[in-house]
Amino acid sequence: MNERYVHGYDARENARLQDQAGTLADLLHSDTSYPAGSLVLEAGCGVGAQTVTLAQRSPGARFMSIDVSADSIAEAKRRTDAAGLANVQFRRADIFALPFAPETFDHVFACFVLEHLPRPVEALAILKSVLKPGGTATVIEGDHGSAYFHPDSDAAQKAIQCLVELQHAAGGNALIGRQLYPLMVGAGFDAVHVSPRMVYVDSSKPHLVDGFTKKTFTAMIEGVREAALEAGIAEPKAFDAGIRDLYRTAEADGVFCYTFFKAVGEKRR
Repeated sequence: MNERYVHGYDARENARLQDQAGTLADLLHSDTSYPAGSLVLEAGCGVGAQTVTLAQRSPGARFMSIDVSADSIAEAKRRTDAAGLANVQFRRADIFALPFAPETFDHVFACFVLEHLPRPVEALAILKSVLKPGGTATVIEGDHGSAYFHPDSDAAQKAIQCLVELQHAAGGNALIGRQLYPLMVGAGFDAVHVSPRMVYVDSSKPHLVDGFTKKTFTAMIEGVREAALEAGIAEPKAFDAGIRDLYRTAEADGVFCYTFFKAVGEKRR
């Protein structure tokens, strides 16, 4: 599994992931729930930003949450312990070398994971192999090409493109949201259904202005500044102008839009 996580593992990124999870919980997970007694594999749990929501919304299900980073696993466990959740176990594991027998899990869940993997269809096929027949896989991804805003800004779009290029160089794909249907079908899932989840933000939604436009999306782009400069794909003044223009969309007359994609597929019985 590719460990060159383009966003990094520092405290600032940890906070951004938690802000993102809290802000988007209803949008992404209003229809995410698992039956009591089911065993769910959460692949690529990171610092537990999604784990807490999953476990709280399906208290009767049991979760095995894995990640390749030991530090992330430790932080995820700290967060679930703080939330008083007893239905989650953690294990350090690589998606491309899962330590589980075939047909172990009733369901699989992966959120913001495929975008970082060099071989997403292979990863999905491996996840399918540990699913029981009739089990489902739920996959959620963003697509940075879906971002548009008012006032429009070429500088802001170029700053976003820096992240797209950095993620590509690291073996990932920041535009993967639009590809979920063919990826899931290519991995052999049946009854694949993809639903777009748009985040629309204007000043009448102050919680989204702060939680999404500022603390989730703009913070994510701002967080790759040094990597973009080091890679020679941006100049400091131009990149900083793009960030200023992204924050400008959070003002009273600004608007910001972004689309996530949620795919659900089934393993044939």
